[in-house]
Amino acid sequence: MIVSCDTPGLLPISQALNAMRAAISAVQEQELCSLMQARGRILAEDVISQVNVPPSDNSAMDGYAMVAADLQDTDSLKLIGAAYAGIPFAGSVSKGQCVRIMTGAIIPAGADAVVMQENTSELASPSKTSTADEHQHKIIQFTQRPKLGNSVRKAGEDITQGAVVLNKGTRLLPSHLSLLASVGIANVSVVRKLNVGLIATGDELVSPGEALKAGQIYESNRYALHAMLQEFGANIIDFGIVEDKLDSLQRTFADADRQCDMVLSCGGVSVGDADYVKEVLQTLGSVNFWKVAIKPGKPFAFGKLSQAWFCGLPGNPVSSYVTFEQLVKPVLETLSGQTRRPALLLNATADCDIRKAPGRADYQRGIYRLDSNGELFVSPNGKQGSGVMSSIAHANCYIVLPQDTGSIEQGSTVQIQPFTSLAY
Repeated sequence: MIVSCDTPGLLPISQALNAMRAAISAVQEQELCSLMQARGRILAEDVISQVNVPPSDNSAMDGYAMVAADLQDTDSLKLIGAAYAGIPFAGSVSKGQCVRIMTGAIIPAGADAVVMQENTSELASPSKTSTADEHQHKIIQFTQRPKLGNSVRKAGEDITQGAVVLNKGTRLLPSHLSLLASVGIANVSVVRKLNVGLIATGDELVSPGEALKAGQIYESNRYALHAMLQEFGANIIDFGIVEDKLDSLQRTFADADRQCDMVLSCGGVSVGDADYVKEVLQTLGSVNFWKVAIKPGKPFAFGKLSQAWFCGLPGNPVSSYVTFEQLVKPVLETLSGQTRRPALLLNATADCDIRKAPGRADYQRGIYRLDSNGELFVSPNGKQGSGVMSSIAHANCYIVLPQDTGSIEQGSTVQIQPFTSLAY
Protein backbone atom coordinates (compact mmCIF):
# COMPACT_ATOMS: atom_id res chain seq x y z
CA MET A 1 0.00 0.00 0.00
CA ILE A 2 1.29 3.46 -0.94
CA VAL A 3 1.29 5.92 1.95
CA SER A 4 0.84 9.59 1.06
CA CYS A 5 2.63 12.47 2.72
CA ASP A 6 1.16 14.73 5.39
CA THR A 7 -0.31 17.04 2.75
CA PRO A 8 -3.65 15.37 1.89
CA GLY A 9 -3.74 13.53 -1.42
CA LEU A 10 -0.10 14.08 -2.38
CA LEU A 11 2.36 11.22 -2.89
CA PRO A 12 6.02 11.84 -1.93
CA ILE A 13 8.20 11.88 -5.04
CA SER A 14 10.38 8.96 -3.89
CA GLN A 15 7.30 6.79 -3.38
CA ALA A 16 5.91 7.85 -6.75
CA LEU A 17 9.16 6.85 -8.49
CA ASN A 18 9.36 3.54 -6.64
CA ALA A 19 5.74 2.73 -7.48
CA MET A 20 6.21 3.47 -11.19
CA ARG A 21 9.44 1.49 -11.46
CA ALA A 22 7.92 -1.45 -9.61
CA ALA A 23 4.93 -1.51 -11.96
CA ILE A 24 6.92 -1.38 -15.21
CA SER A 25 8.97 -4.11 -16.86
CA ALA A 26 11.55 -3.40 -19.56
CA VAL A 27 10.66 -4.17 -23.16
CA GLN A 28 12.31 -7.42 -24.28
CA GLU A 29 12.62 -7.02 -28.05
CA GLN A 30 16.19 -6.69 -29.30
CA GLU A 31 17.83 -5.71 -32.55
CA LEU A 32 21.35 -5.76 -33.96
CA CYS A 33 22.87 -2.33 -34.41
CA SER A 34 26.13 -1.24 -36.01
CA LEU A 35 28.46 0.84 -33.85
CA MET A 36 28.10 3.81 -36.18
CA GLN A 37 24.37 3.87 -35.40
CA ALA A 38 24.54 2.82 -31.74
CA ARG A 39 25.04 6.11 -29.90
CA GLY A 40 22.38 6.45 -27.21
CA ARG A 41 21.09 2.89 -27.60
CA ILE A 42 20.70 0.53 -24.63
CA LEU A 43 22.71 -2.70 -24.53
CA ALA A 44 20.42 -5.73 -24.40
CA GLU A 45 23.13 -8.08 -23.09
CA ASP A 46 26.61 -8.02 -21.58
CA VAL A 47 29.44 -7.55 -24.09
CA ILE A 48 32.34 -10.00 -23.63
CA SER A 49 35.76 -9.35 -25.13
CA GLN A 50 37.13 -12.03 -27.43
CA VAL A 51 40.62 -10.48 -27.43
CA ASN A 52 43.22 -8.88 -25.19
CA VAL A 53 43.66 -5.12 -25.39
CA PRO A 54 46.39 -4.47 -26.25
CA PRO A 55 46.83 -7.83 -28.03
CA SER A 56 50.61 -7.89 -27.41
CA ASP A 57 53.17 -6.15 -25.23
CA ASN A 58 53.89 -2.84 -26.97
CA SER A 59 55.80 0.37 -26.49
CA ALA A 60 54.24 3.40 -24.82
CA MET A 61 56.99 5.67 -26.25
CA ASP A 62 59.13 6.36 -29.28
CA GLY A 63 62.57 5.17 -28.16
CA TYR A 64 64.67 2.04 -27.83
CA ALA A 65 63.79 -1.44 -26.58
CA MET A 66 66.38 -3.46 -24.66
CA VAL A 67 67.00 -5.77 -21.73
CA ALA A 68 66.76 -3.48 -18.71
CA ALA A 69 69.48 -5.32 -16.80
CA ASP A 70 72.02 -4.58 -19.56
CA LEU A 71 72.08 -0.89 -18.64
CA GLN A 72 73.14 -1.59 -15.06
CA ASP A 73 76.71 -2.23 -16.24
CA THR A 74 76.99 0.04 -19.30
CA ASP A 75 75.40 3.15 -20.77
CA SER A 76 75.55 2.16 -24.44
CA LEU A 77 74.11 -0.63 -26.59
CA LYS A 78 74.41 -1.76 -30.19
CA LEU A 79 71.44 -0.95 -32.43
CA ILE A 80 70.33 -4.01 -34.43
CA GLY A 81 67.07 -2.93 -36.08
CA ALA A 82 63.73 -1.18 -35.78
CA ALA A 83 60.14 -2.00 -34.79
CA TYR A 84 57.19 0.01 -36.11
CA ALA A 85 53.50 -0.09 -35.29
CA GLY A 86 52.18 -2.78 -37.62
CA ILE A 87 55.71 -3.89 -38.66
CA PRO A 88 57.31 -5.88 -35.82
CA PHE A 89 61.07 -6.50 -35.51
CA ALA A 90 61.60 -10.02 -36.81
CA GLY A 91 64.59 -10.99 -34.66
CA SER A 92 65.27 -11.05 -30.93
CA VAL A 93 67.27 -8.80 -28.61
CA SER A 94 70.33 -10.29 -26.93
CA LYS A 95 72.73 -8.93 -24.29
CA GLY A 96 74.28 -5.62 -25.35
CA GLN A 97 71.71 -4.94 -28.07
CA CYS A 98 68.77 -2.59 -28.56
CA VAL A 99 66.07 -1.97 -31.17
CA ARG A 100 64.67 1.37 -32.34
CA ILE A 101 60.93 1.24 -31.49
CA MET A 102 57.92 3.45 -32.20
CA THR A 103 54.84 4.01 -30.02
CA GLY A 104 52.46 1.07 -30.33
CA ALA A 105 55.02 -1.29 -31.87
CA ILE A 106 55.28 -4.82 -30.45
CA ILE A 107 58.11 -5.27 -27.93
CA PRO A 108 60.75 -7.45 -29.65
CA ALA A 109 61.46 -10.92 -28.31
CA GLY A 110 64.02 -10.75 -25.50
CA ALA A 111 63.44 -7.07 -24.66
CA ASP A 112 61.73 -6.08 -21.43
CA ALA A 113 61.96 -2.28 -21.25
CA VAL A 114 61.87 0.88 -23.38
CA VAL A 115 63.81 4.12 -22.92
CA MET A 116 62.30 7.18 -24.57
CA GLN A 117 64.40 8.73 -27.32
CA GLU A 118 64.87 12.00 -25.41
CA ASN A 119 67.05 10.07 -22.94
CA THR A 120 69.40 8.73 -25.62
CA SER A 121 71.97 9.86 -28.14
CA GLU A 122 73.69 8.24 -31.12
CA LEU A 123 77.42 7.68 -30.70
CA ALA A 124 78.41 6.05 -33.98
CA SER A 125 76.84 6.27 -37.40
CA PRO A 126 79.10 4.88 -40.07
CA SER A 127 78.12 5.22 -43.69
CA LYS A 128 75.46 2.74 -44.67
CA THR A 129 75.74 0.59 -47.73
CA SER A 130 72.05 -0.17 -48.17
CA THR A 131 68.62 0.40 -46.67
CA ALA A 132 68.98 -2.91 -44.85
CA ASP A 133 72.05 -1.51 -43.07
CA GLU A 134 70.21 1.59 -41.81
CA HIS A 135 70.17 0.42 -38.20
CA GLN A 136 73.36 -1.67 -38.24
CA HIS A 137 76.59 -0.75 -36.43
CA LYS A 138 75.10 2.27 -34.64
CA ILE A 139 75.81 2.65 -30.95
CA ILE A 140 73.10 4.22 -28.75
CA GLN A 141 74.06 5.88 -25.50
CA PHE A 142 71.47 6.02 -22.68
CA THR A 143 71.18 8.64 -19.95
CA GLN A 144 68.47 6.66 -18.13
CA ARG A 145 68.77 3.29 -16.42
CA PRO A 146 65.27 1.82 -16.88
CA LYS A 147 63.45 -0.54 -14.56
CA LEU A 148 62.03 -3.82 -15.81
CA GLY A 149 58.86 -3.06 -17.81
CA ASN A 150 59.66 0.63 -18.24
CA SER A 151 57.29 2.20 -20.87
CA VAL A 152 55.92 -1.22 -21.80
CA ARG A 153 52.17 -1.68 -22.18
CA LYS A 154 51.41 -5.27 -21.24
CA ALA A 155 49.07 -7.47 -23.31
CA GLY A 156 45.58 -7.32 -21.79
CA GLU A 157 46.53 -4.33 -19.65
CA ASP A 158 43.31 -2.52 -20.62
CA ILE A 159 40.97 -5.46 -21.28
CA THR A 160 41.58 -9.18 -20.91
CA GLN A 161 40.05 -11.81 -23.15
CA GLY A 162 36.79 -13.06 -21.61
CA ALA A 163 36.22 -9.92 -19.53
CA VAL A 164 32.91 -8.02 -19.52
CA VAL A 165 33.53 -4.88 -21.55
CA LEU A 166 30.14 -3.26 -20.92
CA ASN A 167 27.14 -4.42 -18.92
CA LYS A 168 23.61 -4.98 -20.09
CA GLY A 169 21.57 -1.81 -19.60
CA THR A 170 24.38 0.57 -20.51
CA ARG A 171 23.33 3.61 -22.56
CA LEU A 172 26.03 3.78 -25.21
CA LEU A 173 28.07 6.99 -25.21
CA PRO A 174 30.81 7.92 -27.71
CA SER A 175 33.50 6.59 -25.35
CA HIS A 176 31.68 3.25 -25.17
CA LEU A 177 31.64 2.97 -28.96
CA SER A 178 35.40 3.46 -29.10
CA LEU A 179 35.85 0.85 -26.37
CA LEU A 180 33.73 -1.67 -28.25
CA ALA A 181 35.61 -1.02 -31.48
CA SER A 182 38.91 -1.59 -29.65
CA VAL A 183 37.91 -5.20 -28.99
CA GLY A 184 36.87 -5.77 -32.59
CA ILE A 185 33.10 -5.53 -32.14
CA ALA A 186 31.24 -4.06 -35.11
CA ASN A 187 27.62 -4.74 -34.09
CA VAL A 188 25.85 -4.92 -30.73
CA SER A 189 22.50 -6.24 -29.52
CA VAL A 190 20.40 -3.35 -28.25
CA VAL A 191 16.90 -2.94 -26.87
CA ARG A 192 14.52 -1.73 -29.53
CA LYS A 193 13.61 1.94 -29.35
CA LEU A 194 10.60 2.88 -27.27
CA ASN A 195 7.52 4.20 -29.05
CA VAL A 196 6.29 7.23 -27.12
CA GLY A 197 3.15 9.17 -27.96
CA LEU A 198 2.75 12.92 -27.31
CA ILE A 199 -0.66 14.53 -26.79
CA ALA A 200 -1.43 18.14 -25.87
CA THR A 201 -4.95 18.89 -24.64
CA GLY A 202 -6.75 22.20 -24.43
CA ASP A 203 -9.26 24.27 -26.40
CA GLU A 204 -7.11 27.34 -25.79
CA LEU A 205 -4.02 25.92 -27.51
CA VAL A 206 -2.79 27.06 -30.92
CA SER A 207 0.26 25.88 -32.86
CA PRO A 208 3.11 28.40 -33.27
CA GLY A 209 2.83 30.26 -36.56
CA GLU A 210 -0.94 30.69 -36.34
CA ALA A 211 -2.65 33.94 -35.35
CA LEU A 212 -3.92 34.07 -31.77
CA LYS A 213 -7.57 34.78 -31.07
CA ALA A 214 -8.94 36.06 -27.79
CA GLY A 215 -8.28 33.56 -24.98
CA GLN A 216 -5.80 31.47 -26.98
CA ILE A 217 -2.15 30.72 -26.22
CA TYR A 218 0.61 29.02 -28.14
CA GLU A 219 1.16 25.35 -27.31
CA SER A 220 4.81 24.98 -26.29
CA ASN A 221 5.08 21.86 -24.12
CA ARG A 222 5.33 19.36 -26.99
CA TYR A 223 8.38 21.11 -28.41
CA ALA A 224 10.42 20.64 -25.24
CA LEU A 225 9.13 17.11 -24.67
CA HIS A 226 9.76 16.13 -28.31
CA ALA A 227 13.34 17.38 -28.05
CA MET A 228 13.97 15.57 -24.75
CA LEU A 229 12.52 12.35 -26.15
CA GLN A 230 14.79 12.71 -29.17
CA GLU A 231 17.77 12.99 -26.83
CA PHE A 232 16.53 9.91 -25.02
CA GLY A 233 16.42 8.03 -28.33
CA ALA A 234 12.70 7.23 -28.50
CA ASN A 235 10.54 6.92 -31.59
CA ILE A 236 8.08 9.79 -31.15
CA ILE A 237 4.49 9.69 -32.38
CA ASP A 238 3.03 13.19 -32.18
CA PHE A 239 -0.75 13.28 -31.91
CA GLY A 240 -0.79 17.07 -31.82
CA ILE A 241 -3.33 19.23 -30.03
CA VAL A 242 -6.61 17.56 -29.02
CA GLU A 243 -9.66 19.58 -28.04
CA ASP A 244 -11.13 19.27 -24.55
CA LYS A 245 -13.96 16.99 -25.60
CA LEU A 246 -14.43 13.55 -24.09
CA ASP A 247 -15.05 11.70 -27.38
CA SER A 248 -12.05 13.35 -29.10
CA LEU A 249 -9.76 12.47 -26.23
CA GLN A 250 -11.05 8.88 -26.10
CA ARG A 251 -10.39 8.37 -29.82
CA THR A 252 -6.90 9.85 -29.60
CA PHE A 253 -5.90 7.92 -26.50
CA ALA A 254 -7.24 4.66 -27.94
CA ASP A 255 -5.19 5.26 -31.10
CA ALA A 256 -2.09 6.06 -29.06
CA ASP A 257 -2.62 2.97 -26.91
CA ARG A 258 -2.42 0.75 -30.02
CA GLN A 259 0.84 2.30 -31.25
CA CYS A 260 2.88 3.18 -28.18
CA ASP A 261 4.77 1.75 -25.23
CA MET A 262 4.09 4.96 -23.31
CA VAL A 263 1.75 7.88 -23.84
CA LEU A 264 2.53 11.35 -22.48
CA SER A 265 -0.17 13.98 -22.30
CA CYS A 266 0.12 17.63 -21.32
CA GLY A 267 -2.81 19.20 -19.51
CA GLY A 268 -6.21 17.91 -18.50
CA VAL A 269 -5.11 16.15 -15.30
CA SER A 270 -6.15 18.89 -12.91
CA VAL A 271 -9.56 19.40 -11.30
CA GLY A 272 -11.21 21.77 -13.76
CA ASP A 273 -14.64 21.10 -15.30
CA ALA A 274 -13.04 20.47 -18.71
CA ASP A 275 -10.14 18.32 -17.52
CA TYR A 276 -11.12 14.97 -19.01
CA VAL A 277 -7.82 13.10 -19.25
CA LYS A 278 -8.18 11.40 -15.89
CA GLU A 279 -11.71 10.30 -16.79
CA VAL A 280 -10.51 8.91 -20.14
CA LEU A 281 -7.68 7.06 -18.41
CA GLN A 282 -10.11 5.46 -15.97
CA THR A 283 -12.34 4.41 -18.88
CA LEU A 284 -9.58 2.91 -21.06
CA GLY A 285 -7.34 1.61 -18.31
CA SER A 286 -6.49 2.36 -14.71
CA VAL A 287 -5.00 5.13 -12.59
CA ASN A 288 -2.19 4.03 -10.27
CA PHE A 289 -1.90 7.43 -8.61
CA TRP A 290 -2.71 11.08 -9.16
CA LYS A 291 -1.06 14.11 -7.56
CA VAL A 292 2.58 14.06 -6.41
CA ALA A 293 4.26 16.17 -3.71
CA ILE A 294 6.46 18.00 -6.21
CA LYS A 295 6.64 21.68 -7.05
CA PRO A 296 6.08 22.58 -9.77
CA GLY A 297 4.03 19.67 -11.11
CA LYS A 298 1.57 18.52 -8.44
CA PRO A 299 -1.18 17.33 -10.86
CA PHE A 300 0.86 14.42 -12.29
CA ALA A 301 -0.94 11.17 -13.11
CA PHE A 302 0.43 7.69 -13.76
CA GLY A 303 -1.43 4.64 -14.96
CA LYS A 304 -1.94 2.23 -17.83
CA LEU A 305 -4.19 2.11 -20.82
CA SER A 306 -5.08 -1.34 -22.16
CA GLN A 307 -1.51 -1.77 -23.50
CA ALA A 308 0.55 1.39 -23.11
CA TRP A 309 1.75 3.02 -19.92
CA PHE A 310 0.57 6.56 -19.34
CA CYS A 311 2.00 9.68 -17.71
CA GLY A 312 -0.23 12.72 -17.48
CA LEU A 313 1.86 15.88 -17.19
CA PRO A 314 0.50 19.23 -16.02
CA GLY A 315 -0.35 21.82 -18.65
CA ASN A 316 1.82 24.62 -17.31
CA PRO A 317 5.09 24.58 -19.27
CA VAL A 318 7.51 24.63 -16.32
CA SER A 319 5.52 21.91 -14.55
CA SER A 320 5.51 19.78 -17.68
CA TYR A 321 9.27 20.20 -18.15
CA VAL A 322 10.17 19.49 -14.51
CA THR A 323 7.93 16.43 -14.16
CA PHE A 324 9.36 14.97 -17.36
CA GLU A 325 12.91 15.27 -16.02
CA GLN A 326 12.17 14.17 -12.47
CA LEU A 327 9.40 11.57 -12.97
CA VAL A 328 9.03 10.52 -16.61
CA LYS A 329 12.70 10.13 -17.56
CA PRO A 330 13.42 7.59 -14.77
CA VAL A 331 10.36 5.60 -15.91
CA LEU A 332 11.54 5.62 -19.52
CA GLU A 333 14.92 4.33 -18.33
CA THR A 334 13.19 1.43 -16.60
CA LEU A 335 10.99 0.72 -19.61
CA SER A 336 13.99 0.70 -21.97
CA GLY A 337 16.07 -1.55 -19.71
CA GLN A 338 18.62 1.15 -18.96
CA THR A 339 20.57 0.90 -15.74
CA ARG A 340 19.38 3.72 -13.52
CA ARG A 341 21.85 6.57 -13.07
CA PRO A 342 21.15 8.74 -10.02
CA ALA A 343 20.93 12.45 -10.71
CA LEU A 344 24.09 14.45 -10.01
CA LEU A 345 23.57 16.49 -6.84
CA LEU A 346 26.15 19.01 -5.62
CA ASN A 347 26.32 21.11 -2.47
CA ALA A 348 26.21 24.88 -2.94
CA THR A 349 25.85 27.93 -0.73
CA ALA A 350 22.67 29.97 -1.07
CA ASP A 351 23.55 33.44 -2.36
CA CYS A 352 20.31 34.84 -0.94
CA ASP A 353 17.25 33.86 1.09
CA ILE A 354 15.11 31.25 -0.73
CA ARG A 355 11.40 31.12 -0.05
CA LYS A 356 9.73 27.71 0.35
CA ALA A 357 6.78 26.23 2.23
CA PRO A 358 6.97 22.67 3.63
CA GLY A 359 4.82 19.99 1.99
CA ARG A 360 6.30 19.43 -1.46
CA ALA A 361 9.78 18.75 -2.87
CA ASP A 362 10.64 21.97 -4.69
CA TYR A 363 12.76 22.10 -7.85
CA GLN A 364 13.46 25.81 -8.09
CA ARG A 365 15.26 27.01 -11.19
CA GLY A 366 18.60 28.50 -10.29
CA ILE A 367 21.90 29.87 -11.50
CA TYR A 368 25.01 28.50 -9.89
CA ARG A 369 28.46 30.08 -10.06
CA LEU A 370 31.97 29.12 -9.03
CA ASP A 371 33.88 31.75 -7.07
CA SER A 372 37.64 32.38 -7.19
CA ASN A 373 38.17 29.82 -4.40
CA GLY A 374 36.34 27.08 -6.27
CA GLU A 375 33.24 27.27 -4.04
CA LEU A 376 29.75 26.83 -5.52
CA PHE A 377 27.09 29.47 -4.91
CA VAL A 378 23.51 29.48 -6.19
CA SER A 379 20.49 31.75 -6.32
CA PRO A 380 16.98 31.33 -7.78
CA ASN A 381 16.55 32.57 -11.32
CA GLY A 382 13.87 35.22 -11.03
CA LYS A 383 10.19 34.39 -10.78
CA GLN A 384 9.45 30.75 -10.00
CA GLY A 385 5.88 30.48 -11.30
CA SER A 386 4.91 27.28 -13.16
CA GLY A 387 4.13 29.31 -16.27
CA VAL A 388 7.44 31.22 -16.37
CA MET A 389 9.41 29.17 -18.90
CA SER A 390 12.20 31.73 -18.97
CA SER A 391 13.05 30.58 -15.43
CA ILE A 392 14.31 27.32 -17.00
CA ALA A 393 15.58 28.67 -20.31
CA HIS A 394 17.93 31.11 -18.55
CA ALA A 395 18.91 28.83 -15.63
CA ASN A 396 21.67 26.23 -15.35
CA CYS A 397 20.44 24.07 -12.45
CA TYR A 398 17.62 23.04 -10.17
CA ILE A 399 17.83 24.01 -6.51
CA VAL A 400 16.52 20.81 -4.94
CA LEU A 401 14.68 21.54 -1.70
CA PRO A 402 13.33 18.51 0.22
CA GLN A 403 9.62 18.08 0.89
CA ASP A 404 9.68 18.95 4.60
CA THR A 405 12.11 21.88 4.26
CA GLY A 406 10.94 25.45 4.81
CA SER A 407 12.56 28.67 3.64
CA ILE A 408 16.35 28.77 3.31
CA GLU A 409 18.51 31.54 4.74
CA GLN A 410 21.36 33.13 2.81
CA GLY A 411 24.61 31.29 3.52
CA SER A 412 22.92 27.93 4.09
CA THR A 413 24.00 24.82 2.18
CA VAL A 414 21.57 23.54 -0.43
CA GLN A 415 21.75 20.83 -3.08
CA ILE A 416 21.74 21.67 -6.77
CA GLN A 417 21.17 19.47 -9.81
CA PRO A 418 23.09 20.93 -12.78
CA PHE A 419 21.33 20.84 -16.12
CA THR A 420 22.90 18.20 -18.35
CA SER A 421 22.10 16.58 -21.65
CA LEU A 422 19.86 13.52 -21.24
CA ALA A 423 22.34 11.53 -23.31
CA TYR A 424 25.15 11.90 -20.76
